[in-house]
Amino acid sequence: MPQAVSSPAPVALTRLDALGTLLVLIGLAFETIGDLQLARFKGDPGDRGRVMDRGLWRYTRHPNYFGDAVVWWGLYAFALATGHPLTIIGPLVMTYLLTRLSGVLLLEKKLARTRPGYAEYVARTSSFVSWLPKA
Repeated sequence: MPQAVSSPAPVALTRLDALGTLLVLIGLAFETIGDLQLARFKGDPGDRGRVMDRGLWRYTRHPNYFGDAVVWWGLYAFALATGHPLTIIGPLVMTYLLTRLSGVLLLEKKLARTRPGYAEYVARTSSFVSWLPKA
């Protein structure tokens, strides 16, 4: 059977697809740039024992986790076209895991014990969502 007859016609992309693409790209940028900045910071002997508070880390204490969550919400935007309400479970669970159960929570406890100046960094920098630092 010819492919033109057996395959459904391609569906036009929607605004949700555009939103999903944008969110995935933003999320991947946060993950990649945040990880590269942290690797550079950790590789500098002059930064040993200090708190990373430059680049994306100035706006969020966890740009890589934030980026991961944004990717999941971008995938959810694509999934909305399916009409299945349960597709929201993925991004909800991942955001919860990243912010409340593993990622941020565990790392924050460790950094509070091991990094001088971390309390001040916490006071001025958003925990998860990228936002302007407090004065």
